Amino acid sequence: MVNVKGYISSNFTKAFLTIFLPFFLIMSLGYIVQMSSLTAKIQITFGELVRLYTYSIPDIIFYTLPLSFVAALANVLMKLSQENELIALYALGLKSNTVLRSLLFLGVLFSLLLTSISFLAMPLSIQFFKSFTETKRSEAKLNIVAGKLGQKFGDYYIYIKKKENNTLHDIIIYTRTNRNEEQFFSSKKGKLNKVEDTTSLLLDDGYVYTYTELKLQQAKYKTLELYDTSKKRNFQFEDIIKYWSKAKNDINTMHKVLFFIFVSLIPFLSVYPIASFTMINPRYQRNHSFIVIFVITLLFYIAASYLQKQGSPITLLFFIITVLFLGKWMFEKRVSKYF
Repeated sequence: MVNVKGYISSNFTKAFLTIFLPFFLIMSLGYIVQMSSLTAKIQITFGELVRLYTYSIPDIIFYTLPLSFVAALANVLMKLSQENELIALYALGLKSNTVLRSLLFLGVLFSLLLTSISFLAMPLSIQFFKSFTETKRSEAKLNIVAGKLGQKFGDYYIYIKKKENNTLHDIIIYTRTNRNEEQFFSSKKGKLNKVEDTTSLLLDDGYVYTYTELKLQQAKYKTLELYDTSKKRNFQFEDIIKYWSKAKNDINTMHKVLFFIFVSLIPFLSVYPIASFTMINPRYQRNHSFIVIFVITLLFYIAASYLQKQGSPITLLFFIITVLFLGKWMFEKRVSKYF
């Protein structure tokens, strides 16, 4: 009996890796392209891009693993059926329920893994990702590029002609103080200062022009310091318990919890429905594994999408019980009744 379990598990592992690795690489490429678009807003190095990618790995695994499990399960059972290996096991006196037991155990293990990823790893990776991007956006305010238009420093638009180390040359600044008043600053040189969380721009030898509909005023200054008064967002990390406790009062977090629970259970819930249509007698039944994979996966993700948008704990429980009952009923009617 141990050899049968090992044989089935070995076949499943090969099929799973063959399917999971391409899915993982394709999803990874999509995430990398999405992350590279951040370079239009913030400046990041290759090492920082790799760091962002590592934060996305829990998400990639969570969304690729259930589909890979369903496809691998269908393929391995259909392969064993078409090669008459399941028929040979039945002839040796093994029941279909016994053969399926090792795959049910694998389904439980995969569901536990997905639950750990969704409720432990993903909240941390999401917060690390947000913290990193907030920090880089804050640093971007200090990275003013020479010759580039449209750069912002707080509420000011700034243009510089030349930059040497931390010294800025030929500076032009524009801001609208209210609806009917605008200001222009010009300076021969200046520099950026950052003290703790306060960022300022120190200008030397320049003019400030205040323009309204009725008059234009000019003032000359020796030194002038402009402060970044924009609201700063300091990201606050939350522990796992505090992160998910928001589900009590936040409907969106509650829907996310329901979605994660259902998707995490897909490997376990899919074993009986998949086996009902892939543990066949190849002499009398045809191979419909691709249709089975498509339909069952589609139904699972339609249910998960519903839970994410407008589900409730009662709806989640109904879906789980329904899938378990229908899966077991179909398996007994189509497979265990004969084998």
